[in-house]
Amino acid sequence: MRTSTPLRRKLISVAAVSAALFTAATTTVAVAQDSPTEEAAAPIPAAQTEAAPGTTAERLIVGYKSGAAEAKSNKAAESDAAAKGKEAGEDLDFQRRLGSGAALVDLGENLTRTDVADVVAEYRADPQVAYVVPDRLNKPLATPNDTEYAKQWDLFESTAGMNVPGAWDVTTGSGVTVAVIDTGYVTHSDLGANTVGGYDFISDTAVSNDGNGRDSNPADTGDWTTDGQCAADWEASTSSWHGTHVAGTIAAVTNNGKGVAGIAHGAKVSPLRVLGQCGGYDSDIIDAITWASGGTVSGVPANANVAKVINMSLGGGGACTTATQSAINAAVNRGTTVVVAAGNSNANAANYSPASCSNVISVAAADRQGNRSYYSNYGSVVDIAAPGGETNSVTANGILSTLNSGAQGPSSESYEYYQGTSMAAPHVAGLAALMKSANASLTPAQIESAIKTNSRTLPGTCSGGCGAGLADATKTVQAVSGGSTGGTTFTSTSAVSIPDNGSAIESSIAVSGRSGNAPSALQVGVDITHTYRGDLVIDLVAPDGSTYRLKSSSSDSADNVSTTYTVNASSETANGTWKLRVQDTAAQDTGRLNSWKLTF
Repeated sequence: MRTSTPLRRKLISVAAVSAALFTAATTTVAVAQDSPTEEAAAPIPAAQTEAAPGTTAERLIVGYKSGAAEAKSNKAAESDAAAKGKEAGEDLDFQRRLGSGAALVDLGENLTRTDVADVVAEYRADPQVAYVVPDRLNKPLATPNDTEYAKQWDLFESTAGMNVPGAWDVTTGSGVTVAVIDTGYVTHSDLGANTVGGYDFISDTAVSNDGNGRDSNPADTGDWTTDGQCAADWEASTSSWHGTHVAGTIAAVTNNGKGVAGIAHGAKVSPLRVLGQCGGYDSDIIDAITWASGGTVSGVPANANVAKVINMSLGGGGACTTATQSAINAAVNRGTTVVVAAGNSNANAANYSPASCSNVISVAAADRQGNRSYYSNYGSVVDIAAPGGETNSVTANGILSTLNSGAQGPSSESYEYYQGTSMAAPHVAGLAALMKSANASLTPAQIESAIKTNSRTLPGTCSGGCGAGLADATKTVQAVSGGSTGGTTFTSTSAVSIPDNGSAIESSIAVSGRSGNAPSALQVGVDITHTYRGDLVIDLVAPDGSTYRLKSSSSDSADNVSTTYTVNASSETANGTWKLRVQDTAAQDTGRLNSWKLTF
């Protein structure tokens, strides 16, 4: 065995946006797909080949099944490493046995991510291997050094924040472009480095306010208006710089010692200008959707920055038209995820567009306490909720992001709190960018499904319906980065009554067509109706009888359990009969297991 190589890195262990979709501080889909015939043939996600985001792994941790010789014999593990290295064309070296019994395998020097993926594939194809993961580089869990980060409750607060910091341990969104279809972009030093070329799609000079029609300059010249300009009863308004605020939430430059942090600060934003004075027309928005996703628009040069995510914090009254729906369908078919604001009319989002369009992720707004924000639209077409804030009583309860101080034309750069579903949507667009960066093979439908599946129960109230719950960035990114796309789901919809203070009940799901073991991030979705959920104890039972505690009893007096648990089931064979075991351990309350599901 060759001498161990030294550690080579330091451990740093027509739409009126101003009225309809935001106000300033101052003024369903589960995807059915065929199971792969061979799990080893599936693409290896970037997170499985990296020691840290953007840093190729130098070592792997390999866990063997208990009956394998390599699980106990260092010599056998050393021989296995050499053999797999030969198959992959690399020089592998067994380093040592970990306290857990797993083997630490050195990959040699100067390997690319593709090289590491080849080695990982060799181990995954071995039926005696329970799991193989990169030896990840950890770092102190410090918060970003952006001076205003402490005010961004929407990213980190435990009550109703989107739980973003944990996702940054996996990815920051590198390699993904997000198109912000909005008012364009006004220069800001906390956003400029993450901004790439876009386009001005406003064709009507009465709307554009820049003296011309369409051109390659998406600069926001201001959307201020005068009394009566947009309607007989229209009141004058100052410029919103709305697109710049939205873009900052998605991808403000982070760890630069100033301003705010962006959710996907490793991603890039492409500003597409469609909203000007008095709003913007469907025709321009449709062309922007098409061009952003890589389609062709007559008279417009080919897009050099095709977006994998589109954010549209805009909308107007009326259900989705066939014209808009066709453009969205085409964008999704090209592989672009479309995120839209649900609207700010405290009304059913089914009566607003693009919130009511199919093939979009429609986002409602939650306040700092986790309630549906008073202005947010709601209803069955809403897919998810995200922080949108409320500034009506406390300005700091809004969403802080990049802005400009100009009342009409641009002036000095600034930061301001806004509220609105316009602010909620870019939270989800940023999350979609993180997911796509962590697992490039994800489809738009899989991204939507994973965001819903891994959401958490809205901590407050939502009359009318806020979709699957409150988006959870860490849980969602971790789920998709482990190789699971959320696309293969097994479900039991047979309801079972849960007796009061009685024996445990069980519900079964037969899993077949899988190869190898279950994933390290097996998703267990549970839907239980109960009048005092603290009474409940919930366990997942694997095919071999092993149990995994999902929930213990507590003093939680809230109703119902509607959530998704993540289980490291990598030591369990995937195929077989899995069970959910539920027991009510105290008197006076009853319930029912409505359904549950396993997502591989």
